Amino acid sequence: MAASAQISRLHPIISPPLASRKPLISFSRFSPSFRCLSSPLSLSRPKTLTKPSYRNRVRASIRKLSESESIPIAKVPEDLDASIPAAAGVYGVFDANGELQFVGISRNIASSVDKHRKTVPADLCFSVKVGPAATATADRTVLQSAWKSWVEEHISATGKPPSGNLQGNYTWTGAPPDLRLTPGRHVSLTVPLEDLIDRLVKEHKVVAFIKGSRRAPQCGFSQKVVGLLESHGVDFVCVDVLDEEHNFGLREKLKSYSNWPTFPQVFAGGELVGGCDIISDLAEKGELKAILQK
Repeated sequence: MAASAQISRLHPIISPPLASRKPLISFSRFSPSFRCLSSPLSLSRPKTLTKPSYRNRVRASIRKLSESESIPIAKVPEDLDASIPAAAGVYGVFDANGELQFVGISRNIASSVDKHRKTVPADLCFSVKVGPAATATADRTVLQSAWKSWVEEHISATGKPPSGNLQGNYTWTGAPPDLRLTPGRHVSLTVPLEDLIDRLVKEHKVVAFIKGSRRAPQCGFSQKVVGLLESHGVDFVCVDVLDEEHNFGLREKLKSYSNWPTFPQVFAGGELVGGCDIISDLAEKGELKAILQK
């Protein structure tokens, strides 16, 4: 698969502290424009070549992924600050086997790598290559273009994108917050709770109704389902059926809606797939991701 075709499946990654807003990166193909001549001959004075634009100069100043030096990720913050620049730019994190796991963008590369060091397993966060911009004022478009260049370079060399940038993989960026059906328990609903459930499962490709939150499941079955969905790269959202403040009455109403008595419950395309046993069975057969992506 061509690198440009695979880019659309990647996370639009902006690493903190650059992402003060929700990252909405759109990568488009830009075709060079040519000035058409009205006749074969032109007596006008030829135009002098202009200097490259500011953005092109800054983009060109960021080294390619293959040209950047690998830096071991220090375990002590002081050593990390000494070896990795606190500058804007792109960076690629490698695991202990030297495989690229994640490509990110940051206004402060050292700060972003330090956050990964604290939250990502050590064997995945072993070394880093950095591409700092030549100027601290490099704008968002320049950094996004450099990020795309690094990812495409890796795809061209290996045939696949970094696993940490794939949609549904939140190892590096953190999982999205769990969904809530209502603003609060004491807010009067204008539509029946069953209609809210129906709308929720149809508006999201995959929904997991679990006990507890995605980051802290409150039962072993919910924890197993979340782990299976994440390990298979499934892009899904979670709803906590134990949240009586924002999902009051959901636990009982969902049982009647789905005609399924236990939790967790996983829906895909608005239809119930099943609970922990069925999800586990599909995963063992290698059919889980294909079924959830239908």
